Amino acid sequence: MFEKLQAIVAEELGVDQADVTRDASILDDLGADSLDVVELIMAIEEEFDVTVEDETVQKLKTVGDVLTHIEKEVA
Repeated sequence: MFEKLQAIVAEELGVDQADVTRDASILDDLGADSLDVVELIMAIEEEFDVTVEDETVQKLKTVGDVLTHIEKEVA
């Protein structure tokens, strides 16, 4: 599941897939702005068939946070 998320994040943010680690900050390390985050969340929701509420989005700081949320939703 991480590899799929890694590919989506890299594609949506235009970064190298190797830079997308579990500890990478979506805003600080990967350079996402608010529009990037919205597009990223939409892509994740579509790919994994999950819903990410606005309040939850604000708590998702790292790629690992996003992965944990997806795993909870999919389980």
